[in-house]
Amino acid sequence: MSAFYTPPAQIPDTPGTVIKTAPMTIFATVPGVEGWPGTAQQVMYTSRLQDGSPVAVSGTFIDAVGPWQGAGPRPTVVIGPGTAGQGDQCAMSVAFSTGLTFNFAPAFSTSANQELPSSAVWSALGARVLVTDYIGLGTPGIHTFANRIEGAHAVLDGARAANNLAGVGPETPLVLWGYSQGGGAVGAAAEMAADYAPELNLKGTWAGGPTADLAAILERIDGALIGGAIGFAINGLLARYPELDTALNRVITPAGRAMLNTLSEECVGDIIFRQPFLETSSLTYDGRPLTTHLHELPEAAPVLEEMKMGRSAPRSPVFLTSGFNDDTVPYQQARQLADDWCARGATVTFRTNDLPPILPRTTIPGHFGPELIDGFGPDNAIVYLLERLADEPVTGCTFN
Repeated sequence: MSAFYTPPAQIPDTPGTVIKTAPMTIFATVPGVEGWPGTAQQVMYTSRLQDGSPVAVSGTFIDAVGPWQGAGPRPTVVIGPGTAGQGDQCAMSVAFSTGLTFNFAPAFSTSANQELPSSAVWSALGARVLVTDYIGLGTPGIHTFANRIEGAHAVLDGARAANNLAGVGPETPLVLWGYSQGGGAVGAAAEMAADYAPELNLKGTWAGGPTADLAAILERIDGALIGGAIGFAINGLLARYPELDTALNRVITPAGRAMLNTLSEECVGDIIFRQPFLETSSLTYDGRPLTTHLHELPEAAPVLEEMKMGRSAPRSPVFLTSGFNDDTVPYQQARQLADDWCARGATVTFRTNDLPPILPRTTIPGHFGPELIDGFGPDNAIVYLLERLADEPVTGCTFN
């Protein structure tokens, strides 16, 4: 890893403070998108761990190079990336300069810039863009995969950092964009914004295929092509809940522990090639799935409940989408999130994507198909957020 990802001995305490930057050249181009790749920088900024202590987070900042094509002032767009992995080499900013990275030590690993399309489109529209790496990706410490609290902190403090880099104030219009793990992170940020970052002028959020109920997601992907991602989640939880670590010792074999350690160093592409269709029953003493044990362990129930979204209502509009046949992030837990938010008075537009099942349990068609359709297809998330930036009214809850 580049020395850039090593924080100084002392970091500023104030969330959103820019710790350091470095120029970044983006070699990847998008046909027909003028003004891309623009002026990019690696950035490190201060955020907060779950317990409130300061932590350094890295990301990519792409400043606007052309006029803003939408209504109102030029906005800031913060993108929460989809699942990249848990090893530091998986951080989205590592792959941003080339589109795809290859690492050969200590083991071969590859990672892709999944957010090239979204960042390119928003940049072409004239927005300033920040893509967070999340806590513990690139920078020291474990990446707390799908931790709603730390994901939200990284997103909201990324907005603060982007505004600081651009020299604009908190009144600057802000929209959040994310799918899958990113949908969970930005959805949680929308939930927490009023308390954690009340000064931000959040206009709207696209939370696509959100990881709203971690327990339901772990059950869905156990034995699927990306079943190894369960290790990302477990490792992140163990880092924040020591009592769960002790409890899992009763059910996980030494070989299972070794697998968790291996997964902590891998990217999502690695688990597809090295541990495809991993079943967590192979990690336990009694041969039952680890996800079953999580339901039975008394130490696990409060942890999984704390990670569940929907406990408070976003105070800005949310476009919430989910594929009915999503084989990775279950539809019902996304719909439940919409119901919970609406019951608490939120403004939610919920869209069901009816893409039929294609190669079930392989993720790529069933999970990423709805992302492409809802994010970039007709009447898409970009249109929704541009309408919010134009202050076009939207109220109540709509389900379609």
